[in-house]
Amino acid sequence: MTDSVAASHAKGKCATDKIFGANAAAVKDAAQYGNDKVVNATIGALMDDQEKLACIPTVEKVFRELPINNIISYAPIAGSPAFLKAFINLAFADHKPDAYIEAIATSGGSGAIHHTIWNYSDAGDTILTSDWYWGPYKVLCQDSLRKLDTYTLFDEEQKFNIAAFSAKVKELLSKQTNVVVIINTPAHNPTGFSLTDSDWDNVLALFKECAQDTEKRIIPLIDVAYIDYAGEKNACRAFLKKLGGLPTNIFPILACSMSKGFTMYGQRTGAMIGVSSSKEVIEEFKNINQYTSRATWSNITHSAMNLLSTIYQDKELLAQTELERDALYALIRNRADIFMSEAKEANLKMLPYIAGFFLTIPADQPDAVCEKLHEDHIFAVPLAKGIRIAVCAVSSSKIKGMAAKIAKAIQAVAAS
Repeated sequence: MTDSVAASHAKGKCATDKIFGANAAAVKDAAQYGNDKVVNATIGALMDDQEKLACIPTVEKVFRELPINNIISYAPIAGSPAFLKAFINLAFADHKPDAYIEAIATSGGSGAIHHTIWNYSDAGDTILTSDWYWGPYKVLCQDSLRKLDTYTLFDEEQKFNIAAFSAKVKELLSKQTNVVVIINTPAHNPTGFSLTDSDWDNVLALFKECAQDTEKRIIPLIDVAYIDYAGEKNACRAFLKKLGGLPTNIFPILACSMSKGFTMYGQRTGAMIGVSSSKEVIEEFKNINQYTSRATWSNITHSAMNLLSTIYQDKELLAQTELERDALYALIRNRADIFMSEAKEANLKMLPYIAGFFLTIPADQPDAVCEKLHEDHIFAVPLAKGIRIAVCAVSSSKIKGMAAKIAKAIQAVAAS
């Protein structure tokens, strides 16, 4: 037995991230065989068609012009007021619900998820999400001494499985006072699926039914990290209007990020936005999450906050930013369309893709399939039940032919 001085809850922790591992393998292959021969479909960052990390030009311009004191100064722990106002208005666009709404700055979308798990569930509780999910959800739960359980996302018709969702929510509510439900939509990571407005009607009807037991509390944590690449700005946000007028024991929280919508991944800046019909719940939200921020990262990068508020307060800058982002969305959309068309020709089964950075192919032996794809210098991320393809990162020229090669690799692994 090896020596250890770690506390009992920390013993054995080790983060082995398949995404960064797959990316490292792709980088190594490119160094050996040349970048032109390698398809790196691993990392969730937007690459242009020259395979360079894309930044929205207006974002870069404004960022470089910030006064030095707007970059190096401490920010308020809760986030600067102008930043929080901007993020709330940008998150909802024309669909702000009739409710009390407040925001707290977080370390990216991950910070918002962390705070919600920590402050709205008890130690030992189980958090719920879909069976197709972003791997760090589990890490965030386990490090907070919580568990993660899943429901089956798709029914037999490849639509949102409201029956499976309902059963799991009710099961957890029979055991716990609080249930945090992580819903990654629109442009879900890893499938690219989005709940429809009708799906949201069913979800909220379930929550309202469960909320009739006033001793129970339901916290939908809506991870909207990819909302700016989910379609037309207001169309993909229409469901947010439905969050108004809910019973006070249903408390939706949005996990928002500047990483994708403003191509500022490394600045680690986001926000959690609380929506409630109760002023007291919102006051509590501000107090407890600000407290947890002080106990973790203290405060968030001031430069990114100032970047967002500067762009938001200038109508021309905001319009130009959205125009340039729309061009990047169209780029991803075109790549996904190419892949889906070729997948159909190759009889390659896909999970329902609506929009976003990723699409997913179900597979029985995903690790083996990904290893097989290395022979064609294609690198993807193996999931528990399939393969994630980052269409955001693969150039339009390299996306061509991928579907057929993946179909061939799946067949080869099945036959071996």
